[in-house]
Amino acid sequence: MSSINKNIIIILILVLFNTCRVTAQDTIRNSTVTFQDSIITKVNDKTYKLNYKQLIAPSVLIGYGIVNLESDGLKQLNFSTRDEINEHQPNHIRLDNYTQYAPALMVYGLNAAGIKGKHNFRDRTIIYATSQLIAAAFVVPLKHITKEERPDGSNNLSFPSGHTATAFSSAQFMFREYKDTNFWLSISGYSFAAFTGVYRTLNDKHWVGDVVAGAGFGVLSTELAYWLYPKINSMLIGKEKKATTMIMPFYQNKSFGIALSQRF
Repeated sequence: MSSINKNIIIILILVLFNTCRVTAQDTIRNSTVTFQDSIITKVNDKTYKLNYKQLIAPSVLIGYGIVNLESDGLKQLNFSTRDEINEHQPNHIRLDNYTQYAPALMVYGLNAAGIKGKHNFRDRTIIYATSQLIAAAFVVPLKHITKEERPDGSNNLSFPSGHTATAFSSAQFMFREYKDTNFWLSISGYSFAAFTGVYRTLNDKHWVGDVVAGAGFGVLSTELAYWLYPKINSMLIGKEKKATTMIMPFYQNKSFGIALSQRF
């Protein structure tokens, strides 16, 4: 092959590689712009805003539970409710161990069936996991601080009800995912949450005040999870996009090679 033909082939190869490099750079740049627009949209979306109206209901429920710890009148209500329950001797079933998660499972099941909620699988999983971590951060320390004895006397970890907190955080999660598209479907999770709370008292595991406070902490945990989601999502995507690596061949001084470029 003549030297002229070799030079032509080399020039064509270099043009091709440069074209690919420019295309790759444009793709990365466009992806960055799309990512930034997505974050801006999420931050500005009212879904992730936290206002006082969203805090009224959980604040009232939590306040009732806290007052219940010291109020003689509310303590008497706890005892009279327990006495009324014991008169009917209900069966102690353990469905409340499972119904606490039912609303969250419904969200995933409905999405799998094609009834889409507000978020995709990844985003709603981040939100739900965050809500459960927040709920645990409220419930677990309070159980050890208050040391309220359970109605059945099994231990001193009665306040607040963890099962009820999980149930209402799950129900609030379902409500937030579907309230804009199907309101009646969105509130259906509260029936499972209420069932869970009621059966914590029927099973002699919690006083009424424990259940009411647990419901408040559950709702509050989910509201905080939606508020925190844009911040958490930004951190997670930032880590995923922390480094960009590009491998490309080059020709210089009559020799071929491979160049590695990494951006942090």
